[in-house]
Amino acid sequence: MSSRELWVILIGGLLVTYATRLSFIAFLPPERMPGWFRRGLRYVPPAVLAALIIPELLMPAGSFDLSLGNERLLAGALAWLVAWRTHSTWLTIAVGMLSLWFLSQP
Repeated sequence: MSSRELWVILIGGLLVTYATRLSFIAFLPPERMPGWFRRGLRYVPPAVLAALIIPELLMPAGSFDLSLGNERLLAGALAWLVAWRTHSTWLTIAVGMLSLWFLSQP
């Protein structure tokens, strides 16, 4: 694949994604959406975040791992505990990243 083909694919994907997202704003104003649909949309970001994070925590090497040797799971559990107790996004991210770094040291 040439560099030009790669750029065409990237820009084409960007335009299609942008057009899809813009269509919800331009063609369907939020006040015209049913209430149940608007309430359901609030759950999309947490669902996407969970879909990205959970496989990385539970399957770090491509296989299911719930052992104490799974550093990602331990760091994720510690980050969850901090998030639950403090409700601080930045502290949760910092604790998760630092605990993963400390746990993965030889």
